[in-house]
Amino acid sequence: MPLSHSRNFIAGSMAGLAILASVGTVAANGEVNIYSYRQAELIAPLLDAFTEQTGIKTNVLRLNKGLIERVQAEAINSPADVLFTVDIGRLSGAKDAGITQTVESAAINDNVPAQYRDPDGHWFGLTTRGRVVYASRDRVPQETISYAELSDPKWKGKICTRSGQHPYNIALFASIIAHEGEEAAEKWLTGVKNNLARKPDGNDRAQAKGIFSGECDIGLGNTYYVGLMKTNEKNPEQKEWAKSLKVLFPDSDGRGTHVNISGMAMAKNAPNRDNALKLMEFLASAKAQEIYAEQVYEYPLKDGTEASEIVRSFGTINPDTLPLTEIAKNRKAASRLVDKVGFDD
Repeated sequence: MPLSHSRNFIAGSMAGLAILASVGTVAANGEVNIYSYRQAELIAPLLDAFTEQTGIKTNVLRLNKGLIERVQAEAINSPADVLFTVDIGRLSGAKDAGITQTVESAAINDNVPAQYRDPDGHWFGLTTRGRVVYASRDRVPQETISYAELSDPKWKGKICTRSGQHPYNIALFASIIAHEGEEAAEKWLTGVKNNLARKPDGNDRAQAKGIFSGECDIGLGNTYYVGLMKTNEKNPEQKEWAKSLKVLFPDSDGRGTHVNISGMAMAKNAPNRDNALKLMEFLASAKAQEIYAEQVYEYPLKDGTEASEIVRSFGTINPDTLPLTEIAKNRKAASRLVDKVGFDD
């Protein structure tokens, strides 16, 4: 069963690996192989534009989990050229695991601000999302909030969130440590725990559902989930969840809202390195950032690029300028604090 020369979803099986590995030997045919945490349909318009511009065909392997372990197991025989993933933890984890390589490209560096790329050139951001507060339109009159306020007893029994150990929350908590120090972060996290309406559970959409049902008044969530819910034709009830909430950008008037990234890295043993670099440079371009950001309801990084109409409807974001490398350095400390205060208990 040959692999199509167009984008393709391949199940994470040994058979899929054998098929994908076979294309790693045909660099002369103008292909590039992508291992992606992102759903194929979300990146399809982006890859279509790349192929149209360059003639290079793309092959996609979607992985729900275990990307790092997969590439490590494949070792030098890995067909992976470019890694697509979300969250600074996963990107820095790929670097730490030794499955990425340095990329030196003025085209990428000119389009991706320094705070959103690895100083050693192992990973680069493409779009950002804010870790914001979902607030009930009916029960929360205020239009501004800070992260510090989430520990205020006035919110006791009113906050919903997913697990404190989820990478999205770990990144937020790591940013609090970076700004305030570990002792202050522990006190803050204890206060947030004391204000929870229920045991942390579900994904970010579940927090929106909790607000809709009245289980809680506010919740932590990523901005892009609001776009996904607003446009969800398969599960139209999620449109009602989205209508029931407003997006508050914490610390908009101060240090800024914590943001995380969707990003890319070149695989250590990329068999199609030249094509991989062309893809990465294309992805960093203003055109591609806008295409990608519109598909996933995120914010493009390059100065002068504009978010989609749906994303702009959330409100104005003032991103925290804290370099993501500082967040990555504090992730282990954040995870320890989650356990120490019993956040998920």
